[in-house]
Amino acid sequence: MRQGSSGGARTRKKPAGRSKAAAYAKRSVRLPPRRKNLRAPEREKVILESAIRFFAEHGFEGQTRELAKRIGIAHSAIYRHYPSKEALIERVYQHVYLGGWQKHWADLIKDRSHTLEARLTQFYCEYSDQIFNYDWVRIFIFSGLKSFDINSRYLAIVMEQIGIPALNEARHEFGLPSAEVIPITPREHELFWGLHGRFFYIAIRKFVYGMPVPEGTDRYAIIADDVRQFVSGSRSILEEIVAENLQ
Repeated sequence: MRQGSSGGARTRKKPAGRSKAAAYAKRSVRLPPRRKNLRAPEREKVILESAIRFFAEHGFEGQTRELAKRIGIAHSAIYRHYPSKEALIERVYQHVYLGGWQKHWADLIKDRSHTLEARLTQFYCEYSDQIFNYDWVRIFIFSGLKSFDINSRYLAIVMEQIGIPALNEARHEFGLPSAEVIPITPREHELFWGLHGRFFYIAIRKFVYGMPVPEGTDRYAIIADDVRQFVSGSRSILEEIVAENLQ
């Protein structure tokens, strides 16, 4: 050991700045890289896509400050594109739910060149391809838990464009009075929701409960079975409902 002029042992000093550099390197590992040089439309798209996955994972209680950290942008950058968290959630609704809704579905349900069973089977096969999605299902569930109106607005579209037309078409196929003669009843609404909810529950089992579910052609076969059961079983119920309302 080298001795100093005072006879005491000399200690080795760490190179200046090493501890600060190590601390900074450690801290920087925990932070996502900053996104630079993105044009406004590109940055808005990144925020929206990240928000969709963020809300699907954490629900609407997730803070936009945490979302900004995940993206690697300043918190204020979110509010340059979306004036509030509610505005961002509204954009998520438009993109995930309205963006996935197919305009031809309403016409499909009313197309009497095919049986109602065939029409409903085609619709729900196509519909299941849209909603069997992690983000779609989980955001929908979280929305209901937080009392956002995503659920009520979306389900109103389902009933207006699919439910009521399908029930009216069922009456036509069974030779019963149309909705113009006897308006669709609340009991019939529930009959439709029983069918519709059947398919959504399969998606819940997969993306909320983490259970195995039928996929692909197996899922389509299940859909066909359920639609057949609905059509064959609803006849006597609709006849009863119509008879009660004719009295």
